[in-house]
Amino acid sequence: MLALALLRDPRYRNYWIALFISQLGTWMQAAAQGWLVLELTGSAERLGLVMVCQFLPSLLLSLPAGVLADRYPRRNLLLLTQGGMAVLAGLMALLILTDLIRYEYVLVFAFAYGAFNAIDLPVRQSFTVELAGRERYPGAIALNSFGFNVSRVSGPAAAGLLIASFGLGWAYLLNALSFVIMLVLLLRTASRTTEPVHGSALQQALEGLRYVWHEPLVRQVVLTVGLASLFGMNFQTLVPAYSRLVLGLDAQGYGFLMSAVGVGAIAAALLQALTSRARPIRTLVGSAILALSLALLFLPLPPWGVAVALAICGFGMITTLVNANTTVQLLVPDRLRGRVMSVYSMVLLGVAPLGGYLTGSLMDTLGGRTASLVLAGLLVLSALWLSRHPWPRMVEDQPRSVSS
Repeated sequence: MLALALLRDPRYRNYWIALFISQLGTWMQAAAQGWLVLELTGSAERLGLVMVCQFLPSLLLSLPAGVLADRYPRRNLLLLTQGGMAVLAGLMALLILTDLIRYEYVLVFAFAYGAFNAIDLPVRQSFTVELAGRERYPGAIALNSFGFNVSRVSGPAAAGLLIASFGLGWAYLLNALSFVIMLVLLLRTASRTTEPVHGSALQQALEGLRYVWHEPLVRQVVLTVGLASLFGMNFQTLVPAYSRLVLGLDAQGYGFLMSAVGVGAIAAALLQALTSRARPIRTLVGSAILALSLALLFLPLPPWGVAVALAICGFGMITTLVNANTTVQLLVPDRLRGRVMSVYSMVLLGVAPLGGYLTGSLMDTLGGRTASLVLAGLLVLSALWLSRHPWPRMVEDQPRSVSS
């Protein structure tokens, strides 16, 4: 298997381990942030506003980040983004541990952290191809997906235990420390020059947008991801608000529910790894699964029933994202990779501010159960609308692939 071959390559293995540790810290922080906002405000709408601040930079910076990824050494850019996120997490830990934290500081932190992440994502995806090589990229996608989803399960669960035992600040502090291994590895990695590009930054960004719009399959996949992200993937708002305001759970219970999303995500990633090449139509199927599982949250389920519904949510989410990302990555030319993936990231993360705020507002206005049913209905309508349009097939000689 390509994934096993990559693990035998010490250069890529060290990168994967560093990335996994960094992602583990990020998920711990994400869980802590939702709980922190609810402790400070008690409002799902205020939590949604934090999500707006965190993901708004994706709308503003994803396209410029794609241009940067195609023009400048990606290793240097990653040093900047990973280092910036480490410093911000450390500052937040200090504010919380010294009891100086305020809701307004969380908003500022969320925006700044989101800005670094908006640049980091397309650069890191391009750097992965650079490090693994295009011929081994399907294996790299499989490995990265496995690490991402394992950290999605274990991070929130560890955060719940950490918050209950030591307090919220330690989750932020451990996230700051989780970047150290990646930064050391990047410093020891030789910087590669990128191929020369021509034209202004605006012209280059528009070239990526034109490719996405004029490639029918890429356009359909990106639209599906955008609508699923808008109505169905707002777990950083939905889960903490639902667990605290509807179920009345403590931090450990919240961490358990966040981990349930990750369990379903791992199941989807493993299933994708065992099947054949990515199927673009599965992005639509995944969004339908996501919608139906959100609808289950309307029922008066016990906590274990909510966990099952959220696990199905995770399964639908990763089924959507795995097939979407793999489809786009295998179709895009190398010279456009950074810019096209920046468009993908902009759609995936850029609609999250509106989705997070919509979720929080609906939960405050209608209650958690009714809000989940409304979101499910909107996602079903989106899937029905997208299913009316023809879905082009991937070229049959594309290489076999698994998740992202």
